[in-house]
Amino acid sequence: MSNVLVYTLDGKIYINLTNRCTNDCIFCLRKDKSDVKGQELWLDDENSTSSDVIEQYEKIYNEPLTRHASPFTETVFCGYGEPMLKFDELKEVAQYIKNNYPEVKIRVNTNGHANFVYKRNLVPELKGLVDEFSVSLNGATKEEYNELSKPKFDEAYEEVKKFIKACADENISVVASVVEGYKGRNLDLVACEKIAQNLGAKFRVREWIVNGY
Repeated sequence: MSNVLVYTLDGKIYINLTNRCTNDCIFCLRKDKSDVKGQELWLDDENSTSSDVIEQYEKIYNEPLTRHASPFTETVFCGYGEPMLKFDELKEVAQYIKNNYPEVKIRVNTNGHANFVYKRNLVPELKGLVDEFSVSLNGATKEEYNELSKPKFDEAYEEVKKFIKACADENISVVASVVEGYKGRNLDLVACEKIAQNLGAKFRVREWIVNGY
């Protein structure tokens, strides 16, 4: 099976750059299934290039519009892994989309760990390319975050908050999100929203989807 690097969901184009991740979230959809609406997102390997992504993107974007309710107006970097772990490819693909389809909004769904991984602030490099970041806050405390997200390094929660603030500091739209209702679990949404606001972000509650997409 060929790698599915680009897929569609709810009228948007999604890009599945990698299956690697610095979290092992207990509610992650990939724990229970291998696809999103029949589109297999487990990759055969991690060797795909930006050219591979662009080739698949063009094929989907230029399909006859009769296949879709409306033209694609948004592209989201989000798949079965953390997209910022393939930063160079993400940047190159985003630049290609902006150059060729400037009307398309670009969003990156991320766990906010990339600056820690790369040991530098990557956000300024994406200004003008990424229109919005959606960052998984996933808790009002470090302890809660660690329980839900199971990060692979100790200071992950602080790094998430630093990343959110870095986006806000660059005046890039940023949304801090939490997953609510996992197996009946309720977060302190008021506290989470206050953290988001203090970091300069909007706040979004994502209801846990029991059976995924």
